[in-house]
Amino acid sequence: MPMRALQRRAATMASPLFRRLWTIPQTRVLISSLMLGVLLVLGSGAWAQSDVISEIVVSGNRRIPAETIRARIFTKPGDIYDEAALERDFNSLWNTGYFEDIRFTREQTPKGWRILVTVKEKPTIREINYVGLSSVSTSDVLDRFKQAKVGLSVESQYDPTRIKKAEVTIKDLLSEHGRQFATIRTEIRQIPPAAVGITFVVKEGPKVKVGKIKFEGNKSVNTRLLRAAMKNLRPIGIPHSIFLENIFAKTYDATKLEEDTERVRAEYQNRGYFKVIVNDPKTDIHDTGVKGFHIPLLQKGPGKAVDITMPIQEGDKYRLGKITFKNNKAITNTAALRSLFPIRDGDVFSREKVAKGLENIRKAYGEAGYINFTPVPNTTFDDEKKIANLEIDVDEGKQFYVRRIEFQGNTTTRDKVIRRELLLEEGGVYNSHLWEISLQRLNQLSYFDQLKADDPNVTDKKLDEKNGLVDLTLKVHEKGKNQIGLNGGVSGLEGAFIGLNYSTNNFLGRGETLQVQISLGNLARSVLFGYTQPYMFDRPLQFGFTVFGNKISYDQARQLSIFSGQSLNLPNAVLQNLQNYSQSAVGFTTSASYPLRSRSFKRVGLTYSLDRSTLLPLSTASKNLFEFIQFRGISGPNAVNGIITSKVFPSFSMNTLDSGLFPHSGRQLTLGAEIAGLGGTVRSIRPIVQYKKFIPVQKRRNTIGYSVNGSFITGYGGLVAPPFQRFFMGGENDIRGFDIRSVSPVAFLPSAGAITLTNSDGTPVPKDPSNPRRGAISVPIPIDQIVFPGGDLSVWTNLEYRITIAGPVAIAPFVDAGIDPIIRRSQLQIAQSQYDQVISTPFGCPKTNPAFASGCEPGSILSPTPSQLLQVLSSTNWKPRMSTGLELQMFLPVVNAPFRIYWAYNPLRLDTPANAPIPITRSMFPVGEAGDYTYGLAKATYAPNFLLREPRKTFRFTVATTF
Repeated sequence: MPMRALQRRAATMASPLFRRLWTIPQTRVLISSLMLGVLLVLGSGAWAQSDVISEIVVSGNRRIPAETIRARIFTKPGDIYDEAALERDFNSLWNTGYFEDIRFTREQTPKGWRILVTVKEKPTIREINYVGLSSVSTSDVLDRFKQAKVGLSVESQYDPTRIKKAEVTIKDLLSEHGRQFATIRTEIRQIPPAAVGITFVVKEGPKVKVGKIKFEGNKSVNTRLLRAAMKNLRPIGIPHSIFLENIFAKTYDATKLEEDTERVRAEYQNRGYFKVIVNDPKTDIHDTGVKGFHIPLLQKGPGKAVDITMPIQEGDKYRLGKITFKNNKAITNTAALRSLFPIRDGDVFSREKVAKGLENIRKAYGEAGYINFTPVPNTTFDDEKKIANLEIDVDEGKQFYVRRIEFQGNTTTRDKVIRRELLLEEGGVYNSHLWEISLQRLNQLSYFDQLKADDPNVTDKKLDEKNGLVDLTLKVHEKGKNQIGLNGGVSGLEGAFIGLNYSTNNFLGRGETLQVQISLGNLARSVLFGYTQPYMFDRPLQFGFTVFGNKISYDQARQLSIFSGQSLNLPNAVLQNLQNYSQSAVGFTTSASYPLRSRSFKRVGLTYSLDRSTLLPLSTASKNLFEFIQFRGISGPNAVNGIITSKVFPSFSMNTLDSGLFPHSGRQLTLGAEIAGLGGTVRSIRPIVQYKKFIPVQKRRNTIGYSVNGSFITGYGGLVAPPFQRFFMGGENDIRGFDIRSVSPVAFLPSAGAITLTNSDGTPVPKDPSNPRRGAISVPIPIDQIVFPGGDLSVWTNLEYRITIAGPVAIAPFVDAGIDPIIRRSQLQIAQSQYDQVISTPFGCPKTNPAFASGCEPGSILSPTPSQLLQVLSSTNWKPRMSTGLELQMFLPVVNAPFRIYWAYNPLRLDTPANAPIPITRSMFPVGEAGDYTYGLAKATYAPNFLLREPRKTFRFTVATTF
């Protein structure tokens, strides 16, 4: 305010006293100064208050709390108004991505500026729908969204940029499945009050298949070989066949064409054409199929295909000149390094063989502790001689020592159990080969998920470059230590049965094994308890024992029903001539084994077992079999009661399998011999050979496995092996398509019997018509009882191709084959008293004569005299059995055990008639109507024509593995 105006205003407002003082010049100057100071102070306070932010008001928010928005604004009430600071706050809110509109305004208040923050939130996505998808599933789309980090999900904020990214991702996914012409349209539907629904409308278009694959310029390498190298896009068919290589065309995927181009280049370089040039492939898309009406299965509908043409400039073919090394200080023996390459000087240069040699050198240096070893190959060419020389520049790095080995993930298994399987020791030189073997030993225990040495998620290495030390951390993921097995079904041996077994292979985390097994059936029952300590006295001495008891009822009538494929209703007389007995046994085994060397997979072991068995015959035929076959050198009832077997089993084993269940590589060999005779009543020898091997294929995804098994049993010291120790094949453990223990040679046991001479009306013929009290005429006849004694040699083999479907699920085509003949017929000798009875009895009643006590004239003894050895039916003795089929294998984490379902067809099976070797002839009966009728009755009852027919196919489930 101007000074004169200030003075005039002061004068008008002054009182009379003030006017009198105002007339004094000094007083006037003093009063004017004071008033000017007061006005200046008041004016500055008003200016300061007008630039202060008094409050911040948030509006427009629905889901996001106002406090959350204010937390993103760094300007606070009481701060001086600053446009730059508010611009920073605006950007902070906008970068959250929560809002589609933000406005900052201000209002003047007596206390200062009021900042108004008005926001409009982005709508929330309530639902996401996909219409028109058929080539891929919704889960495939969601997985690809996660992989591409699209960030689009239900309850997330709507963002148009994410929608566009999702469209591109879906289109790329469909392109990989042959839908290159797919279109995606997005529909946005408002859902009040502040949400949206998103629908992706997909038109997939025709599926694009791979058409013709051609190569231009390939003069030295066959087109079929180059096409076979294109693993991604080559047609599906039978390799190396003439007409069946191209059965099904694969779906075209442009992203995989580059990989196949590199594979074609590698195919040439493996054949010496190291400078080959494979130009970018040319693609030609064209329509295929029949438009409009077409006949299904005979004509293809409309579609599209891509013809691929790959131009090639082969160049010259090179051979390997020589391989040299430099800077190899740790391993100075260049000849040893050179021997690691599977290619000789002068051979055709092969990129694959060179890569294999470099990998072998890396492993060799890894065994010496050089973890950071790097081979740098340098190839020089002599274009005149067409020779390629390879120089390996060895960057050895530093040798590392193991400082510490630790474990992660073993919540149950104790560190001690893991550490005792490791061949690396703290303080020693790191050895990659010993580490691989250590992980293999752990895999054989089946405590953890598969451990791979080259997997960084399994082995964590922390290197101390300065001091040359490495800390190893082994990361494991424990499997369930408890296994619960359940199997069941219907078999000829056990009838309807159900089995339950429980075992833990890591009892209390100590690595000990505990097993309990119970099987209940209407024909068989068994119980078993076992315990194994793998490291007795903290040494690799494995010790274990089992206690068992079982009871099996063998019903031959049931077996015949299986053979014939129908239910048989046989009279009691026939049933008495069939085998029907029960066997019960109790006993225990104890075993110990020890490795040959500390780092060896080879072990020697010794097992001792003692059991007591009893056979209870339930039919006349079974009673005769056990009493008439002198398997203990004597006959009579004591031959089947209290059979005590005391035996030892020395063994040698080698096991390099990479897993205890469903291995992919490795082999296992077991050699041994059971020797019974250390006390007890049995004297027998049984050598055993078992071998199995697994070969990984398809980059270790699938596996070819086979096993070969053989065993032989014989008695010694004048005794023979008990009948229940002989070999009966069949079941899921050997030949899967046959019933359990149903495969056996068939033999006939001769004995003397009698049949009442009967008239056709069913009345018996009396010995003396004038004296009926003498009874009826009984005709002595020879009876050949059919028996299944089992073989003394057992040989079988199994072959599987396990195809991994997903995770622990696999499908396995299989072939099983085996044979169990009788070699030593001397081990099946008829008891002397029984044999004497057969060869000395005059069989038949050629003519009735009351003068004889029997009512008929005596018949004749057998001629020729039958052998004292059991008569084996030749058509069943060396009869091979074969079973082939398909098996579904899976590992059930609930019961922690392998489960399988299989269907089997038996191309080689028993399907033959069986006739008694000692016939019942018509001459054994008197002439007349009674003789005719009785002869027919005797033939039908005691000498029928058996049809031995084993099942053609089988369907079964079980919790176990064949090998």
